[in-house]
Amino acid sequence: MNLQYSRELTRARRHLDKVDPTMSELVRRIGRCTLSPSGEPFAVLIRAIIAQLISTKAAATINARVETAADGKLTPEAILALGEQGLRSCGVSATKAQAMLDLATRTLDHRTPLHQLAEMSDEQVFSCLTAIRGIGIWTAEMFMIFCLGRLDVLPVGDLGLRAGVQDLYHLETLPSARVLRELAEPWQPYRSIATWYVWRSRGSVPQS
Repeated sequence: MNLQYSRELTRARRHLDKVDPTMSELVRRIGRCTLSPSGEPFAVLIRAIIAQLISTKAAATINARVETAADGKLTPEAILALGEQGLRSCGVSATKAQAMLDLATRTLDHRTPLHQLAEMSDEQVFSCLTAIRGIGIWTAEMFMIFCLGRLDVLPVGDLGLRAGVQDLYHLETLPSARVLRELAEPWQPYRSIATWYVWRSRGSVPQS
């Protein structure tokens, strides 16, 4: 974790402690945020595609097979060399294999400039990632939080966040996207960090 990001986490804790009594209690209970964005963008997205709609254990098994088949290098060239048949032999579904190949192709022909994403605005990153086959809203949001370290992402469709907010704020039902945005308005510009704390309140963080 770089020093600037560490300082932002400190500012985030102070902000959340000040603007929201419920979040203040949660921050004090959980303590320091240990979110530490990292990872090579292409490999992070490949693993994210593999992990969609399957258990963590199954995703880890398939990811290990793909890495072995790619000689330990999750690069665009290695994924393209495996091809759809090679990926399918590792347990990757046809749809996910096509998504991984699309990501690899777009990375190599620079339609998806992964190593420039850190310099883009949140809106530009989101637009760039969701143009890739198999990369939806949730995956793009997780990438922005856990790989790029964006501080103000609010994944309103994330079930863990919605369930956590329902519990913490004693709501009768899961909050809608509108309700969640309204409730989270005071968290700005640190909605990613607040989301992390809500995830931790339920004992589970999607990626870390």
